Amino acid sequence: MTEDCAFLKPLQDCHPGIRAGWVARVPGLAITGEREAAMRLLRPYHEAALAKFGGSGAAWWRAEQVHGKAVARVPGVPQVLAPDGLPLVPGVDGLVTQQTGLVLAIYVADCAAIWLADRRTGAIGLLHSGKQGTAAGILDNALAVMARDFGTRPGDLAAVLSPCIRPPDYEVDFAAQIALQAARAGLHEFHDCGENTAADRSRHYSYRLENGKTGRMLALVVRDSLP
Repeated sequence: MTEDCAFLKPLQDCHPGIRAGWVARVPGLAITGEREAAMRLLRPYHEAALAKFGGSGAAWWRAEQVHGKAVARVPGVPQVLAPDGLPLVPGVDGLVTQQTGLVLAIYVADCAAIWLADRRTGAIGLLHSGKQGTAAGILDNALAVMARDFGTRPGDLAAVLSPCIRPPDYEVDFAAQIALQAARAGLHEFHDCGENTAADRSRHYSYRLENGKTGRMLALVVRDSLP
């Protein structure tokens, strides 16, 4: 179920051991409830996508996503059970790792996912960045964590921005703000797919357009091998 997205190719090209995935709107699945009900409906579809992406029994790590800037290095941090019955890392909006075989996962439905890949060390990251997280500086915080823990240098990083809501459907162009932050940080590559989640309900969920009663897209990344 993960889409073969051309916009993820720059990330995967930067390091042969890194793969990224994107699960878009599930065709024909009616979602009329709030987040918890939506996540329960989506769970079997997302678990099937994860099994295809990471392999049967793959370990995956999710962030709680509280619209902040906290980033956790995994594994080695506590997890709690979410209402959908699956574990997550509480209080964070970003995950980073240098370990092979760990799938990082972020849900979005108007906010952006940011994939990060270090072409030198093979470290990876995945961030949830909407209006609040972007303003708080989650990208800069993730770069600081990766520098501290993995020796990552901005000039070695490739970053990709997922579909997200944009003007004229949203009053804040946080995609442009993220691009500016990436440029100021000196990232080697920054790629924005340019897609507006509020402009195509056949492919995207949009929290704003659907008044909160909608599903979530799923961003994935894994490091399969050492540099």
